[in-house]
Amino acid sequence: MGKERERSMPQEKKAASRILTVPNAMSALRILIVPVFAALYLRGHVAAAVVALVFSGLTDMLDGLIARRFNQITDLGKMLDPFADKLTQGVVALCIAIRFPSIRPLLLLFMLKELLMLSCALVLLKKHKRPCAAKWYGKVATVMFYVSVSAIVLLDGLGIMGPDKQNIAAFVMLGLTGIMMAYAAVKYFQIFLAILREPGEKEKK
Repeated sequence: MGKERERSMPQEKKAASRILTVPNAMSALRILIVPVFAALYLRGHVAAAVVALVFSGLTDMLDGLIARRFNQITDLGKMLDPFADKLTQGVVALCIAIRFPSIRPLLLLFMLKELLMLSCALVLLKKHKRPCAAKWYGKVATVMFYVSVSAIVLLDGLGIMGPDKQNIAAFVMLGLTGIMMAYAAVKYFQIFLAILREPGEKEKK
């Protein structure tokens, strides 16, 4: 058992250090798709932009499966995959906000929530305190945001919604998402204040 484990460790390290793998190539492709989607969507080629976004989503699902199935999990992949996700999500939200001015307050609220959480985490780390882990309401708010903007892109691509054609269901989703994000921001700020009042590691000593 011990010898087998020792043999497998160098292989795992070697796998982690690889760069040219199929999952890494897929993550890089998703990054390249982002400007293509933005150009198509903002120029009014919504159907083509939706196809690009769907293709990006498929590669996102496949790269993780391939990495685990064929032992192609790498250190580079661990950075590329979340970067590609955040870049795609951010650019999609920004493009929708440009095309649909009515969504801008929601996008601003989302950015303020993320900025608030980042600022609070930096303050706690500076004071040698551990930031809280993600809570269910924060995860729900994020999922609702991306489901809402994805739905708007899809409705836009189907011709059901557009800058001159509003959709009540989409705005109901956006309204509920805004309420959930505001709730999450308040709850996280309350947790931040509670952690801030707690004695730090140096104070305990």
